[in-house]
Amino acid sequence: MKGKSVIFLLIMACLVSFTPILGFVGGYVGFRIASTSNSNDPVDIIQGVLNKTVNVVEENSQTIEVARKADKAVLSIIITKELPKFEQFFQSPFEDDPFWGGFNFRIPQRRQVGTEQRQVGAGTGFLISENGLIVTNRHVVEDESASYTVIFNDDTRKEAKVLARDTILDIAFLKIDGNNYNYLPLGDSDKLQLGQTVIAVGNALGQFSNTVTKGVISGLQRNIVASNSATRRSESLTGLIQTDAGINQGNSGGPLLDIDGNVIGINVAVAGNAENIGFAIPSNMVRDLLQRLNSDGSIERPRLGIRFIYINEELARENSLRVNYGALIQRGQRQTDLAVIPGSPADKAGLKENDIILEVNGKKIDGKENQLPNIIQKFRFGDSITLKVLSKGEERTVTVLLEKFSD
Repeated sequence: MKGKSVIFLLIMACLVSFTPILGFVGGYVGFRIASTSNSNDPVDIIQGVLNKTVNVVEENSQTIEVARKADKAVLSIIITKELPKFEQFFQSPFEDDPFWGGFNFRIPQRRQVGTEQRQVGAGTGFLISENGLIVTNRHVVEDESASYTVIFNDDTRKEAKVLARDTILDIAFLKIDGNNYNYLPLGDSDKLQLGQTVIAVGNALGQFSNTVTKGVISGLQRNIVASNSATRRSESLTGLIQTDAGINQGNSGGPLLDIDGNVIGINVAVAGNAENIGFAIPSNMVRDLLQRLNSDGSIERPRLGIRFIYINEELARENSLRVNYGALIQRGQRQTDLAVIPGSPADKAGLKENDIILEVNGKKIDGKENQLPNIIQKFRFGDSITLKVLSKGEERTVTVLLEKFSD
């Protein structure tokens, strides 16, 4: 036992003696390794960056797939017009004068030398059928004296013919020759929800074709007054989709798509005094016009032929009216702005100035969700509608036959 104890003590003594040495050696080796890896030599630093492993992330999201589909179906619309062409020349005002003519005075002048086609605007459209039917905004193609060319993203160009311009909604249909085009299907805009992801595609600023932006539906059933700086004309647009997806000048007429690539709106306007507030016409309004175009060859829609104002609490109180809702038939500010247009469906049905239309086919006219023009526009020529009218203090029922007429 004594011998074993001596051997154990000798081993412990050796370990204690060599521990500082081993620690020094280990520390030195670690220092050298650290010094080598943290070299300040620029060549070593650059080489270290280049040698690092790069993980490549390949994204196959639905947004990318939607952008790919839209790339072949969204078109830039170029507007050209035959405009006068001028040239500059110099003429002496004294060429017939015997004294001053010799001084060769020359004044620059301009004169017309024929005409030339020049681009005057640009917008966006998109194919909705394989045989070349295109949707855009009416204000993009409203000049009947202009020519319209659509440009695909591969720079293929096609002359386009305007089939129809809607007089109420800012929508128009064009047609190009050919078949088997890639197109975008129309979705159901009645099923949209706040916060739903949407993707806008368009010819931004008339320069950057097929620009893709992404956002959400920020609001539904928005009513706005949109101004067109080119024509200096304003129009009321109702029932619009509001989105924060980027919509810029030139995007007009482009599609607003859901995450599955279905068209749920047509981009139409932006709020000029704010950021990320854009508007689109719901796709179901386009679907309705398409059905009319298919069956009637026209998208013209019926009107009653009246001028009116909506009644509210204040108007009812100040005029001691029996009701605080409805559409009061009233003439406009000018003498020629008659309350009831002669020969119109309203005139033939016997409606008079100061009559109040309370209901259309049992639907109450409140000037908000149920606006009179929107309700009438859903009918077709030849349809008969029933109005509940308050006339001279008494309610009566009036039947109106909707017909085409010119005011």
